[in-house]
Amino acid sequence: RKEYVDLCVNYILNKSVQKPFEDFMQGFLRGCPAKNWKMFFPEELQVILQGQTTCDWHLLEKNVAYRHYNESDQTIRNFWTVFHKLPEEKKKMFLAFLSGSDRINGYGLEHFRFCIADPQLNNPDESCPQANTCYLILFLPR
Repeated sequence: RKEYVDLCVNYILNKSVQKPFEDFMQGFLRGCPAKNWKMFFPEELQVILQGQTTCDWHLLEKNVAYRHYNESDQTIRNFWTVFHKLPEEKKKMFLAFLSGSDRINGYGLEHFRFCIADPQLNNPDESCPQANTCYLILFLPR
């Protein structure tokens, strides 16, 4: 039985995907030659491909730019107060709402810049925050 289970596991995890994986690897290495990847440690390569998994959220606050807002406006102070009280999972959900990804690229938060803008609506109480993920702009009504 053990030999049968081992053969089944080997087939499912290795043999059945061998050809598609070889095709993928051939195409991947054509665009990204292996010699370029060998300079990285596995942990560094993981960060480059997957992005940062941990964040210093106060650094995110420091890197934000404001349009039609000042850092001292009550709306902005309320936003950051609420944001810093959120659990880690909700903060990552906000990041996904803002940028389309719940992770920061390999450069880290030091280079992640976004903007909080006032959409200047006639009736801001009837509007919800919106995000422009291409330009990393959060439209936050007053």
